[in-house]
Amino acid sequence: MLTLLLFSLMCCSETVKISPELPIYDDEEEKVSLTDEELMDKVQETTFKYFWDYGHPVSALSRERSNGDDEIVTTGGTGFGIMAIIVGVERGYITKAEAAQRLVKMYEFLENADRFHGAFPHWYHGSTGKVKPFSQKDDGGDLVETAFLIEGIITSRNYFDGDNETEIKLRTLATALWEGVDWEWYRNGTDKLYWHWSPQYDFQMNMPLYGFEETQITHLLAVASPTYPVPASTYETCFKNGEHRYEQSLTVDTAKPLFWVHYSYIGLEPHFTDGTTSKSYFELFKERTLENRRWCIEQQVKFPYYGENAWGLTASDDPFEGYMAHEPSQNLDNGTITPTAALSSIVYTPEESLAAMRYFYEEQPKLWGEYGFKDAYNLSQGDWYAESYLAIDQGPIITMIENYRSGVLWKYFMMDKDIQRGIETLNWSFTSVN
Repeated sequence: MLTLLLFSLMCCSETVKISPELPIYDDEEEKVSLTDEELMDKVQETTFKYFWDYGHPVSALSRERSNGDDEIVTTGGTGFGIMAIIVGVERGYITKAEAAQRLVKMYEFLENADRFHGAFPHWYHGSTGKVKPFSQKDDGGDLVETAFLIEGIITSRNYFDGDNETEIKLRTLATALWEGVDWEWYRNGTDKLYWHWSPQYDFQMNMPLYGFEETQITHLLAVASPTYPVPASTYETCFKNGEHRYEQSLTVDTAKPLFWVHYSYIGLEPHFTDGTTSKSYFELFKERTLENRRWCIEQQVKFPYYGENAWGLTASDDPFEGYMAHEPSQNLDNGTITPTAALSSIVYTPEESLAAMRYFYEEQPKLWGEYGFKDAYNLSQGDWYAESYLAIDQGPIITMIENYRSGVLWKYFMMDKDIQRGIETLNWSFTSVN
């Protein structure tokens, strides 16, 4: 899976700020005295800085990581960043006018950046809008990263509903970007959706979007498109049938990296069934999260620093592999705990995730820094703490905490008329829609 490729070759670079810093507090007495609400406030406010202060100064898109090439911006991470900016408005970190101006800047940049039958690449050069190849053949459209970006764009066009010039322009740009994606092209003449297309390599990467991974939002958007819709049968082919069914795959393979239950569901509320599962996806994701935690508790003999509050396996930076998809298995758990795994699962496991948040904040001070929790830590061979922050890991933290607290991102994505039509076409049944 392309989202799990190594980032280890990236070099460290100096952080660039484009707006004043929010305060960071290091006082130990304050740490232990925070209520749950105050702790969530602090985590959200500090994480918000990654997307606001550290956004690229030209494009305003989200930089891929804090310790890499400052010119590389990420489309999927920018989708999460758009929703983080909405959280910033809701929590009073910025005004709605400031947020709208920032998003217009981003959307104008995207309007003129490289696109591939309307789809966005995985990475851009942040100053030029030219594609930055993710790998040799991944130098064109990335449909899954596009979906994460569009998830944020659609949410924003419903949230910014004012009649002032800036918000009207924002909605116009957002609609054009959404309607410009040719989802049909990415079928390649089949009844499947394909992850990549390149003007040089065509569909040579040959990665149909079989589930269950992080791709459910891509299927929904492709069906919901008002301009280039695909038939619901593509979802049947790629997502629901046989070995690719969610319950079957995760019963056999146990709990996978937890980003699988985060990325699609920052906007898409998971309280639904699609006819293939006996439980709602929300219930299944809660079970998978608890399995992830239980695995970590059971591995304390091997990794003594694991525990009921020190848990969470997902894709992240890694001291041995550079970047790795950690999951509950003997081969894919090397002792690396990633805060986003537990914290972004707060909508499914609030008690356990809040306890982990408090543990990371109070008991692991080396994890806390300028943009909130650093990416990961591993104490199995010395004390290794990542110096990095990654957009795709920071984004789900601030946004899923907000969905737990207010459901605001679910509300403004789910209310979209195109999304409602796509859900109806797919015949998904919701038990609770904000």
